[in-house]
Amino acid sequence: MLFFGGDYNPEQWPEKVWDDDVALMRQAGITMVSLGIFAWSHLEPREGEYEFGWLDRIMDRLHDGGIRVALATPTASPPPWFTLAHPSALPVNADGVRLTHGSRDTYCASAPAYRAAARRIAAALGERYAGHPALAMWHVHNEYGTDCRCDLTAEAFRTWLRDRHGDLDVLNEAWTTAFWSQRYSDWSQIMPPRATQYLPNPAQVLDFRRFLSDELLGAFTEQRDVLRSFTPDIPVTTNFVQGGWVSVDHARWAAEVDLVAVDHYPDSAGPGAEEETAFAGDLARGWGGGSWLLMETAPNLIYTPGRMHAKEPGRLTRHSLGYVARGSRGAMYFQWRQPRGGAELFHSALVPHAGADSPVFREAVGLGRALKNLATTAGAAPPAARIAVAWDAPSWWALQGAGLPAADIDYLAAVRQAHRALFRAKRQTGFVFPGLESFPESLGAYSMIVLPHLYLVSDRAAAALGDWVAAGGHLVVGYLSGIADPAGRIRLGGYPGAFRDLLGVRAVEWHPQPPETTLLLDDGTVAGRWAERVETAGAATVALYTSGVLAGAPAITRREVGAGVAWYLSTGLDDDSLERLLGTVASEAGVGPVLEGLPRDVEAVRRDDLLYLFNHGPVAASLPLPGPAVDAVTGRPLHGAVTVAGGGCLIARLSAV
Repeated sequence: MLFFGGDYNPEQWPEKVWDDDVALMRQAGITMVSLGIFAWSHLEPREGEYEFGWLDRIMDRLHDGGIRVALATPTASPPPWFTLAHPSALPVNADGVRLTHGSRDTYCASAPAYRAAARRIAAALGERYAGHPALAMWHVHNEYGTDCRCDLTAEAFRTWLRDRHGDLDVLNEAWTTAFWSQRYSDWSQIMPPRATQYLPNPAQVLDFRRFLSDELLGAFTEQRDVLRSFTPDIPVTTNFVQGGWVSVDHARWAAEVDLVAVDHYPDSAGPGAEEETAFAGDLARGWGGGSWLLMETAPNLIYTPGRMHAKEPGRLTRHSLGYVARGSRGAMYFQWRQPRGGAELFHSALVPHAGADSPVFREAVGLGRALKNLATTAGAAPPAARIAVAWDAPSWWALQGAGLPAADIDYLAAVRQAHRALFRAKRQTGFVFPGLESFPESLGAYSMIVLPHLYLVSDRAAAALGDWVAAGGHLVVGYLSGIADPAGRIRLGGYPGAFRDLLGVRAVEWHPQPPETTLLLDDGTVAGRWAERVETAGAATVALYTSGVLAGAPAITRREVGAGVAWYLSTGLDDDSLERLLGTVASEAGVGPVLEGLPRDVEAVRRDDLLYLFNHGPVAASLPLPGPAVDAVTGRPLHGAVTVAGGGCLIARLSAV
């Protein structure tokens, strides 16, 4: 079965609406809803007093309608009585200001009162609904990522630091506390990073982000283990969310959930939304080891900065099936019914304020039919990518710090650009995670790897990449990679530090460029954002800078290492130039497009014997199939070329894998 549905909040509506909801869900082909995510005050209106009657009734209605439930623990939104009873559990921000109740996520994950209350409500739900036939999975919390800097957090941070560093001498060395007289002589002197006079210690900030990830993970696993004690056979998950504010290392968390679940909201109204969808799906597949679930996305809106954009007809379907093509076990949305009030009263929904007589609901009905017909494909092997982009959350955190050579360094933008270039070059792409212990073993699946802004890297990961290249791998290293060790200390001797010998280059100074600056290289490449004075030490120069103080200096280099090749990009290529270069490297690595000859607006994803074709342009496209096939949705035979309407999609089941 493919899951199809979304967040359902019946507590926001009169009970007479519930029967209409279930009828509409059946009409749309909904198979599962997430229930109770923000319902703590309805489930436990007073401490220790539970009201489950309303939840019993809606669980029964959903079961009678053939709809399964991802039942949530509501711990992302403590009720008013909790914060009044436990004011020390309210979060404190970096300015030292304790926040007040009035939104969601008003809790400190290190507060014993909060952790205890979260375990109690999880246990109450586990005990009551362990045997309910509608229960399909447990959905713990919602979008972990809340930050707190209070004294309780400080105590937990010190405990975490003792476990990580062992003693103060090791910590002082890792944090370079000799700088600015910051050396610690007692653990009690260490605080979470708070607002300070000038620049904070970057290693302290980095370790605090790591601590927050582990502290939040501890909060999750406590609830997970409580629920498992009641239902050992029911999967437990939580919904991962991305954002620069999120201190969660999802690559590490993935091992602790039974199914990786991801929330994703593209923020581009143009073609970038499709590129972001591909990026998020490929990254989630990497976290999930192949299989994952889209837990939330916006069905009918795209939230561009400062403005909501209504999705064009067919875009809901293309985006949803795009995630499924990349390994998702279905498509879930926030939310089922658009609310009449509250902070997100204009948030996207399958049933909008206009009601079921609306474009979004009509398209959802068609998508539900398609997913029902695709149910037998749920077990298909995930896409097999031979190219990977590196993802490392601590490098992202480190490059968000103050005091860097440029204020506009953007880790996420660099990783997205690398993936976007491969997407446009029609190459199927995956992700690798250099911070994981399993990283060296993961490399064997790939012929080509791209490292954008891999600022932090361990000796072990760098050595593994060197061995992989020597064995035949094709490596593309971008600037700001290999610069520091995992503690954030600079690798001396010249940039790019850990990869200097492998690449056969030595950069002796950086030249960050103003945003409006364009750099032309002698091979026609267009670049900008960054430049470096590079000396070659075994690498061949592919392209030179042509102007300014770096005129005649190497900009792009290539070095053959054993059976493989290592490239270095000392500057930021524009999209077209990066697409050409990565396409060239991919061809040298023996990795061709998913399907030859695709128009610019057409995307192809190969998943086992399924070929997903998405036409993101307005004009119909005639596309050649690699062999006999049938339409996986309708069952009609397909021969030779197929036509995919503008804004449409087609899923072909090929006769031979």
